[in-house]
Amino acid sequence: MRHEYVVIGAGPCGLAATRELVRSGAHPVLLERAATAGGLASSFRDDGGFVWDQGAHVVFSYHGDFDTLLDDVMAGDVYRHERSSYILYGDRRVPYPFQHNLSALPVDDAVECMVGMIDRPMRTIETYDDWLLVNFGAGVVDRFMRPYHVKVWTVPTTEMSVDWVTHRVATVDWRAVLADLVQGKAAPGWGPNSTFTYPGMGGIGEPFRRLAKRLPDIRYRHRIARIDLGRRTLLLDSGDRLGFDQLITTMPLTKLVDALVECPATIRSAARVLRHNQVLVVGIGATGRVDPSWHWMYFPDPEYPYYRITNMGLFSARNMPEPRDEHVSFLAETALPAGTPWPARDDAVRDTISGLVRSGLLDDPARVVSTYVREVPMAYPIPTLDRTDAVATILEYLERHDVYSRGRFGIWMYEYGNMDHAIKMGTDVARYLLSGEPERIRLPHLHTAEHAAAAY
Repeated sequence: MRHEYVVIGAGPCGLAATRELVRSGAHPVLLERAATAGGLASSFRDDGGFVWDQGAHVVFSYHGDFDTLLDDVMAGDVYRHERSSYILYGDRRVPYPFQHNLSALPVDDAVECMVGMIDRPMRTIETYDDWLLVNFGAGVVDRFMRPYHVKVWTVPTTEMSVDWVTHRVATVDWRAVLADLVQGKAAPGWGPNSTFTYPGMGGIGEPFRRLAKRLPDIRYRHRIARIDLGRRTLLLDSGDRLGFDQLITTMPLTKLVDALVECPATIRSAARVLRHNQVLVVGIGATGRVDPSWHWMYFPDPEYPYYRITNMGLFSARNMPEPRDEHVSFLAETALPAGTPWPARDDAVRDTISGLVRSGLLDDPARVVSTYVREVPMAYPIPTLDRTDAVATILEYLERHDVYSRGRFGIWMYEYGNMDHAIKMGTDVARYLLSGEPERIRLPHLHTAEHAAAAY
């Protein structure tokens, strides 16, 4: 059969696009390879009754579309939090962002960081490493920025670009930092997620499960095998074929290009440029009482395998089994280079518990009552030096064939990788196809695309 609109992927972006098309009276088909909706924003309940997300996900929005959708599907069943997050530096909890809160460091470290921040090097900025040194100085970069970013991205900061840092890395006025250091006080919260929302039940995946139930034609366990742009046909791994007039896809760009029956060598070469990491998610459920003083904590020290721990029970008590006031739950994220063999489950659990004890977050391993491990083979698209040009090349080619790739890995841009960005991209690309309304998130190819004329 041929359909006017086909959407690939029932994550936040694909769901939002399908919802917008359905609201307009169209009849899109939404194909999802998994058994449930949500994509990277899915949540799972383990045998012990603990709910786990696929990493630390919270709801905050630059765009009203996401807020409207959340209010609609959750009907007020949400919690609103003022973020409390820290960096574990030695045995100290430094409020996030590190570079704003030198007053929390040991005196010698604080002085060296402050001097480095004032006496920052003057150099041409060609890489993210250059940008870090020019903005923060060697003291902050050596103590936190480099070790933490290498743990997360799994590549040296010298191999990363700087076109992604807006709204992602807090810049700093050294005068304000010096004033706080002298007065011994913490800086106010920074960033759009300084306040955030979280679903009351079901984890971060709950809004997307509810949204999916409202859509008329979602086909689960439908994996794309090949895409024939000339014939505008999808071949599924079941052997079925599906025709399309317009295709919205949230597949990772690399997998999308691999699936093309035919495409120029330049497009396949561009796809080979793109890099990503993989993340091992380990959940530890235990008896105890939730510490209300922190939502998540960063770990730059290589002594700890993970780069972040999330206090899941503080997000929502319903992430834990009854009696909820007698349990705690910790979600650990460990990044690995793409293609790295996954550690054995037992080793990952043991190392995570050991780190929780060592950091003082868990006083006794005997309190652990439930464990959970999930492998996320594609977690973050890495903003390497040649990424943006490669993405623009691929997107321009696809759209000449009425294929619109959106979402975190659909555009391969971490800077537009939040759930609110995904919802906005899905909603906007549907509106563009329906009425020509310009998309509002600037993608790397939009400077040449006609439909971007009014985009900011």
